[in-house]
Amino acid sequence: MAFTEEKLARLRARYADDPGGRMYDPVYAKVAAKVFSRGARPAPFVGVPTFLTAPFRQVDPTAPDFSGLDVAITGVPMDLGVGNRSGARFGPRAIRTIERVGPYNHVLKCAPIYDLAVADVGDVPFSGRYGLHQSHAEIEAWISAMVAQGVIPLSVGGDHSMTHPILKAVGRARPVGLVHIDAHSDTGGPFDGERFNHGAPFRNAVLDGVLDPERVIQIGLRGASGYLYEFAEESGMTMLNAEEVAEIGPRAVVERARDVIGDGPTYVSFDIDSLDPAFAPGTGTPEIGGLTTREVQAILRGLNGINIVGGDVVEVAPQYDATTNTAHAGAQMLFEILSLVVASPAVRKAR
Repeated sequence: MAFTEEKLARLRARYADDPGGRMYDPVYAKVAAKVFSRGARPAPFVGVPTFLTAPFRQVDPTAPDFSGLDVAITGVPMDLGVGNRSGARFGPRAIRTIERVGPYNHVLKCAPIYDLAVADVGDVPFSGRYGLHQSHAEIEAWISAMVAQGVIPLSVGGDHSMTHPILKAVGRARPVGLVHIDAHSDTGGPFDGERFNHGAPFRNAVLDGVLDPERVIQIGLRGASGYLYEFAEESGMTMLNAEEVAEIGPRAVVERARDVIGDGPTYVSFDIDSLDPAFAPGTGTPEIGGLTTREVQAILRGLNGINIVGGDVVEVAPQYDATTNTAHAGAQMLFEILSLVVASPAVRKAR
């Protein structure tokens, strides 16, 4: 169809004097009304950075109050559990500084920062920087306060050992299921005498009775550590290697994941090393042959509607990536997980 003078006139009549933010499509107009309700959108490079530009909420660590929130996003700057390259303690700060993620999820048709009561509540208030067990206890206490107040925790690490104390808080009332996207199963045993290392959080969570292994799916596994996954197999976890993900595609992965987790409460844990180092070199244990950012986005978006009760993004170590691509990928996946909360039965029930 030719572009006529008549069509140009119609477009000019509708858009030529648009001051910005005026939308006619009802879906776009609904989003724009929220985004522009606070005035013009500020430039992405100004202001004090927060996770996904969420409002910042100062919380007293001696009496943490998360009331009124659907979701609390917190940083966990701790990497005392790593077995290879350290540096994930800088992950939360790096992800906060990413300036171009959201606010609109064009696939799930939501703007989670505006559709939910969300705040960046700062970092876990660690009392010291040298004690792994002490740090885990403080993570558990911080997340437990959120759960007790009916708030869904999204956490940004930090090494993957942090997910064990989080699951102890989230799964205390009943064991939860898990969608775990990672290059490694993280179900190993003690390493150099330390049981609570970042290669063992899900084994520890199962043994603590807070994670249901038969409702666990692990996606993107690869590398030379497969001989350490006996516990995952024996306990009943479902494991999909990266090669299988490439063969069957994201849609089939989503179908498998939904079959495994069902409609029960489910936690989502995303390790940045699930991505191929071509996309995310800034991590402690990179493994080639990994997932693409597009594959992970498709998998996460395909989980829309699951009963998500918490989630995390871990193992971003920004100093190994001068491009900031790793932190950018981590921020985007945090946004995708937050977007899942919009349709979660857990939020609808709380409201």
